[in-house]
Amino acid sequence: MTVARRSVLRLSIVFGLLLACRLASPTAETPPATPTFASLAPGDHELRLVNDGRDRSYALHVPAGLDAAQPVALVLAFHGGLGTASYMPALTGFSRKADREGFLVAYPNGTGALDDRLFTWNGGTCCGYATRENVDDTGFVRAVIDDIASRLPVDPRRIFATGISNGGILSYRLACEMADRVAAIGSVAGTQNLPGCAPSAPVSILHIHGTADQHLPFEGGVGPESLAGVDFASVADSINFWQRADQCPAEAMIAVSGIVTHTTYAPCAAGSAVELYAIEGGGHAWPGGIAAWQGGDPPPMELNATDVLWSFFAAHPKP
Repeated sequence: MTVARRSVLRLSIVFGLLLACRLASPTAETPPATPTFASLAPGDHELRLVNDGRDRSYALHVPAGLDAAQPVALVLAFHGGLGTASYMPALTGFSRKADREGFLVAYPNGTGALDDRLFTWNGGTCCGYATRENVDDTGFVRAVIDDIASRLPVDPRRIFATGISNGGILSYRLACEMADRVAAIGSVAGTQNLPGCAPSAPVSILHIHGTADQHLPFEGGVGPESLAGVDFASVADSINFWQRADQCPAEAMIAVSGIVTHTTYAPCAAGSAVELYAIEGGGHAWPGGIAAWQGGDPPPMELNATDVLWSFFAAHPKP
């Protein structure tokens, strides 16, 4: 073999060894893979999944102009007892709010003896079919979040839950059992009715409730117009639990504007807060929205619950 050929061979061997070391080195940097998402056009989508052996469904509103490369906030909005997801956009106006502010909003459906109506949520001691059948609604909500996150770039720091009545009760349960995923919840006319709540992390809490609610009384107990017949926890018990759990100050800041009294406990652990809007003389309704059912309590217009909720959520992501 000539000297030139031996030199070329040695260079080839050295280059090969250097390349092998480079590939095997733990310090070698590989560019992160760019996530890809299924295409969901702006607008409303009806989606299904199976959880705990049950065929479940939810609606998803995608705002126009969403940048699929940027993490986006997700609001989960839960209907009340004996309702469905279909009435929540009109009741709350959350889809219009999502279009203006650029976040995703999902409207999940509960379960019931019928396939298309009279759905409830398992919020603990309430309500109806979902509680009697011990439906795994916490697992369902986790599955909904994961399903949406497989389609769109959900920001894990900005996942929020809200609902009215039984949907608000479920939101409290999610704060108890999904503090690892949910940054903040907002309950409208629904208290915390889950014995043994033990959150794994601070969760910001916003509660909106009429003082004259006859379905789920502000002071707790069995409402004179309640169909559930449940001995509900009071608003005070719900707020006081989270004031302690989130390590909030003992003294609250109180502001009164007309019939609305706004009570705030802050700052709390990990940047969380606990707030209550009490509406003097208000009934079982979504303030600033429409009646939850024909003949239902008229919503007070002195407060827009959707605007207040989004402002609170936007200010309280996970740290």
